[in-house]
Amino acid sequence: MAELNLALLSAYVIAVLFLLLTPGPVVLLVTGTAARVGYARAFLTLLGTNLASLVLITLAVLAIAGAVSLDKGYLALLGIGGSVFIGWGAVQSLREIWAQRPVQEGGKAVLAGGFMRGFFTGISNPKDILFFVSFFPQFIAISRDFTTSITTLCLLWIAFDFAVMAGYIVAIKRFLPVTQSRRFAACAAFFLLLLAVCGVTWNLTGAKSLFM
Repeated sequence: MAELNLALLSAYVIAVLFLLLTPGPVVLLVTGTAARVGYARAFLTLLGTNLASLVLITLAVLAIAGAVSLDKGYLALLGIGGSVFIGWGAVQSLREIWAQRPVQEGGKAVLAGGFMRGFFTGISNPKDILFFVSFFPQFIAISRDFTTSITTLCLLWIAFDFAVMAGYIVAIKRFLPVTQSRRFAACAAFFLLLLAVCGVTWNLTGAKSLFM
């Protein structure tokens, strides 16, 4: 195994922790689910978002290696679809919370979170691929071997991603008063809706290149 540059690796770990601790759609979905329906569904949601991160990282690695090329216009178009999905989920959550009961759709209860909702929320911003493409090369020098470097970076990201989100879940369930859980879940859903609107607006600009 190639020797690792521990100083650069430490810098990467610190950078990853700060990035993952910054609230975003995934954090809001996971914490909102934890506040509303508890540990089990929150961790199921987390597994979905973790898989989404793995898919995005894999595509980013292929782009770095030159195996695939990414068109920003098409990524923006996918981003619009992802933002609409996040917005729809946020509206459903708000309806459930305000009604104080699950919303019925097709005879089945629409519950907060879940593996598939976690996955589609996590993968709904394909521009994250561009983030990984620009972020990982700054730390490729942790090893002289490209495969060792990129494997280490990816595994560390996935491990810290899961650990940080799990920490959020435990913190919400342990320290948030039960009487405030519904209010917190509503705030999380509202901010997801706001992020969805911003996402559509932002990605519309990028998608214009496909029609010009």
